[in-house]
Amino acid sequence: MNAYQPRTDDMAFILSDVLQAPARLQALPAFAEVDPDLMRQVLDEAGKFVGEVVAPLNRDGDEVGARWEAGAVTMPPGFRDAYQAFWQAGWPALACATEDGGQGLPAVLEATLYEMLSAANHGWTMAPGLLHGAYECLKHHGSDSLKARYLEKLATGEWLATMCLTEPHAGSDLGLCRTKAVPQSDGSVHLSGTKIFISGGEHDLSDNIVHLVLARLPDAPPGPKGLSLFLVPKVYANGHHSAVVCERIEEKMGLHGSPTCVMRFDEATGWIVGEPGRGLNAMFVMMNAARLHVALQGIGLLDAAWQKADAYSKERRQMRAPGARDTSVIAEHPAMRRILDTQRAWIDGGRVLAYRTAMELDLLKHHPDSARREAAQRWCSLVTPVMKAAFSQQAFQGASECLQVFGGHGYVREWGIEQIVRDARVAMIYEGTNEIQAIDLLVRKALADGGAGLLALLHELRADLDPSHAPDALALRQFATLGELTLELAEANARDSALAFWVADDYLRAMAVALLAWAWSRIDAALTPRTPELATRWQAPAQALRHWVLPEFDMRVAIIKTRCMDSEAGTQA
Repeated sequence: MNAYQPRTDDMAFILSDVLQAPARLQALPAFAEVDPDLMRQVLDEAGKFVGEVVAPLNRDGDEVGARWEAGAVTMPPGFRDAYQAFWQAGWPALACATEDGGQGLPAVLEATLYEMLSAANHGWTMAPGLLHGAYECLKHHGSDSLKARYLEKLATGEWLATMCLTEPHAGSDLGLCRTKAVPQSDGSVHLSGTKIFISGGEHDLSDNIVHLVLARLPDAPPGPKGLSLFLVPKVYANGHHSAVVCERIEEKMGLHGSPTCVMRFDEATGWIVGEPGRGLNAMFVMMNAARLHVALQGIGLLDAAWQKADAYSKERRQMRAPGARDTSVIAEHPAMRRILDTQRAWIDGGRVLAYRTAMELDLLKHHPDSARREAAQRWCSLVTPVMKAAFSQQAFQGASECLQVFGGHGYVREWGIEQIVRDARVAMIYEGTNEIQAIDLLVRKALADGGAGLLALLHELRADLDPSHAPDALALRQFATLGELTLELAEANARDSALAFWVADDYLRAMAVALLAWAWSRIDAALTPRTPELATRWQAPAQALRHWVLPEFDMRVAIIKTRCMDSEAGTQA
């Protein structure tokens, strides 16, 4: 039923009117030629490709799935042709440097592309999803010889990449990694070990796959500081295949179009990336990029679910809505409107935050002023874990709410909404579980400097707000409360080091809601000078945000304060 279609007008409004992305990016020398017309052209062409080429493959990706036989994986019908068209059209190369075969465009355009792709066909999009992170990892940490051999292939997307971290006994604790790397006389290493949950570890989409693998050199210390990063290709320059074997693919709840592989390395020849013992430093370049992409997956999947539910609600007639004389389409019933408008509020606000984060990555890389680059780094450090956790959670819960709009039909495969619910669930787990994101935000970042960085971020956000404007005043109140709460937690953490771990999830949710309030205040400001017709499109989700989303902030703050009081009472006792 009604395959996803990108709504590029909404995306363009947020980019141009809400965030003023063209003007802000064009001020950077690297993007001097990236004018509004070019950005809109890229957005529209991306939407056309995604809607016409990628979205129609989604159903077969789920029902046929990736197939494993004797170590080889065959992708669902149409997947390879679509991917070959994708990279040959230059889409993976959007934000890569021109000297590496890329187009040198802003990261925010790549962000919009991957939001659309994830909405259209999450399983297919898993394959190129790690490309840019692998490219950045190799560009910043690879040797000249590795870059000469692999960088352009990754930049253009001609070859795909994997991130091989997890092992059967380790899970999220990478310090338990046992994969061994034995140095050879020619400067290479032989890798031996097994990695699990490797997205796209084997497939037939591209002619080569570049594996980036965490492993331990001989005599390396235990724990994460003993890990190094290595590159192992599926196929070497001489045409020989590496000693890397796909033992099987997992039978999963969703994402059937993406092969999740168990990969065995049998003394496979590879080369170190970066310095010995600093593998996580190099790998986190990939992981941070992946976490923003997971947030974009969440926004895209929620949009895809909303599109289906919204279309169905305008066709299905059931009973009389309040005030109606006859049976009504269910879109007119308040219970359904509450569901649909609330998800729309998350999607629209999420785009503001995700696109702003991608713009901050552009500023971090290209802005000439060190103070502005420092502010961009602060934004990305603090906001990325919030985005990953909050929007992956909302994708699953919101898609389930959208399924509710269909009633019993939603539970039937025919309508396609149940696939989105299944596909979305994994995003709360991979690239660092949402609990890890919350701990990262509160313990490792917000409290690590006594709250100074978080307060600085809130100060910067306040600069955009007008206390006399109602939406701005609400965001200002929540920012003030969040700042006070952070300082209170910093003080309490000195007494009870476990406290922050208990309330990290609540803290992240409170920050997510406060950021949504700020995002919608920016949407409201952009709508003020516009036509009434345009403002009408955004009115219902703005009201839903105020009624059904923003009240969560006070609830989360109350939970944290209660836990703080209990902790203090326990300490005094």
